[in-house]
Amino acid sequence: MRFYIQKLLFYIVALWAAITLNFLIPRMMPGNPVDLLISRMSAGGLPVTAETRRAIEIQLGGVGQGSLLHQYWLYLGSLIHGDLGVSISNYPAQVSSIIGQALPWTIGLIGTSAIIAFILGITLGIFAGWKRGSFLDNLIPVATLFQAVPYFWLALVLLLLFSRYLHWFPFAGGYDVLSNPTILIGFNWPFISSALYHAFLPALTVILSSIAGWMLGMRNMMVSTLSEDYILTAEAKGLTPGRIRMSYAARNAILPSLSGFAITLGFVVGGSIVTEQVFSYPGIGYLMWSSVSNNDYPLMQGCFLVISLAVLAANFIVDLLLGFIDPRTRTAS
Repeated sequence: MRFYIQKLLFYIVALWAAITLNFLIPRMMPGNPVDLLISRMSAGGLPVTAETRRAIEIQLGGVGQGSLLHQYWLYLGSLIHGDLGVSISNYPAQVSSIIGQALPWTIGLIGTSAIIAFILGITLGIFAGWKRGSFLDNLIPVATLFQAVPYFWLALVLLLLFSRYLHWFPFAGGYDVLSNPTILIGFNWPFISSALYHAFLPALTVILSSIAGWMLGMRNMMVSTLSEDYILTAEAKGLTPGRIRMSYAARNAILPSLSGFAITLGFVVGGSIVTEQVFSYPGIGYLMWSSVSNNDYPLMQGCFLVISLAVLAANFIVDLLLGFIDPRTRTAS
C-alpha cells in the first residue's frame, strides 16, 4: 500500500507541475492573445469597446487581468470546471469542444498504433532472443533502419509511394468526405471503413518507426535473462521450452520494456504532430500545429495540457502494473 501511495503523491505533484508550466509558458511568449483577437475583429469591421475587451479577457482565462498569481487562480478555477477558454482562430468556439472533436482521432490512431507496435515488437523480440542467429534475429538491423528515419520523412515516402504512384490510399483527411459527403460520423460501417482506410498510412508510419526499438530491447533482455540461474533450474526440472520461454524468460525480460512504454508514448505523441501534419489527419497533433501557426494561445495551451495529462496517465498506469507484475519494485520503495 505504501508503494501505491508514494506513486499517487508523486504523480499529483507532477500533475501540478505540468499544469503550472502549461499556464506560464504561453504567458512568457511574445504577444498578447487578447490584442491578437481584437485586431482580427477590427480587421473584420467589428466594433471593439472597452467592455468588449474585458469580456474577451474573461473568455480567455483572465489574460491581462490583475497580477500573474490572480490569473493563475482564475486558470485553476477554470480547469476545475473544464473550461479551457475560447479559441482565437475558431472564435467563439470553446477550446474544450475543439479538442474533444480531435482527441478521438489521435487516441484511435496513435493509441492503437503504439499498442500494435509494442505487441509486435515484444513478440518478435522474444523469439529473436530465444533463437539467436536465426533469420528473425538477423532482420533486426533492417528494422532499426526505419527507427532511424525521421517521422516526417518516412510519412512522405509512404505518401509518395502508396498515394501518388500506386493510388492505393488517400492523400489526406480522416474520412472520405469529398467523394461521399453523405457519410455521418458515428458507429456505422461506411464511416468506420472510411476512417480505417484513411488511417492506414499514418498508422503504418508510427508502427514502422517504433517496432524496431521494442524488438531490439526485448531481444537483448531475452539474451541476458536466458543466462540466469533460474532458467537453468527450470530446464533441469524438465519444463517445456514454451513454458520456460514465456513464464520464466519473457516475463522477467519484459519489465524494462513496460517501463519504457509509457516514456516512449510521449515521443510517439510528439511524432504524431508531424505525422498528422503530413497526412492532414484531424487529430491533436494537426490541431496543435494549426494553433501554433495561427498564434492561437488558448488552443495551444489546451493541446499541451491534454498531451501532458495523457503521458502522465500512461506512466502512472505502467508504474502500477510494474508494481503488480514485479513485487521487487514494491519492496524497493
